[in-house]
Amino acid sequence: MVADWNDINVAYHVAKYGTLTAAAEALDVHHSTVLRRINALEERLGTRLFHRHARGYVPTEAGELLTLVAENTQTGFDRMIGKIQGTDTELSGTLVITTVNSMAPNLMPILAEFQQKYPQIKLEYAAESRIFKLEHGEAHISIRPGTKPKDPDYVVQHLATSCTTFYASAEYVAKNGLIRDYSNKEEVAKHRFISTIDPFNIAKFMRWMNENINDEQIALRSSDFPSFIQAIKAGFGIAPVNCWLAATDKALCPMMQPPAEWNHDLWLVTHGDMHRTSKVQAFTQFLKGRFKQEMPVIQGANLFS
Repeated sequence: MVADWNDINVAYHVAKYGTLTAAAEALDVHHSTVLRRINALEERLGTRLFHRHARGYVPTEAGELLTLVAENTQTGFDRMIGKIQGTDTELSGTLVITTVNSMAPNLMPILAEFQQKYPQIKLEYAAESRIFKLEHGEAHISIRPGTKPKDPDYVVQHLATSCTTFYASAEYVAKNGLIRDYSNKEEVAKHRFISTIDPFNIAKFMRWMNENINDEQIALRSSDFPSFIQAIKAGFGIAPVNCWLAATDKALCPMMQPPAEWNHDLWLVTHGDMHRTSKVQAFTQFLKGRFKQEMPVIQGANLFS
């Protein structure tokens, strides 16, 4: 018959302290509970574990064997608990960050700086179109554009407001000119555009394109936004690009100032269970500091100055 670990733990404490009273105090249970568990364990194992004396309990040979195993097990538990508790306070281990794939050119330099500052933290960068489930442990930190996540278990912080406008190659601008008024249909009709295969109406700039650009004006459709930049450079036409991203590539020329109605929010999301851990706090504070430095410059810039 399999013994109950709680009974074994009681026997370990009796052997350690020598009396039922001392073991009961250490375990914070009643004296009778200790006696009952010792008797039940001996009956279950079919052997006597202690010699009873007036001055206390002395382990038999079987009791010494059980005590040794129980002590090694308790030591293993204590080490495991120490490691688990340490993971919340140590700046080490793996940190998984997820976001949309178009943010890689901007985030990679920031991740490199963070890793240099905290070399014991190993970073994993998961950039996919699907939303990773933080509650399932798929990632520690998520950077999400769009509407504010509403999951009650998430800690959601506003990271930045990001602007977007149309960009083109220098050759395209020299040949076709800028867009002076994007609400002027005749002016917009003179240009060729790069768009997406799926409508992506959740993005404000894509909604505008879907409502105002004729299909005949679309020179290329792509499955994702990151390919827009290569298509612009190849001369297909103009496409919406995040201004923060466009600032990393001097080959991109703005076609007009960013419309305020195309702005979108970026959210820094963590799960409540992981939010206070040292490595998550270190990264979120570092990231917010970098965004505070860079984003106001991009948002307030005159793209034609």
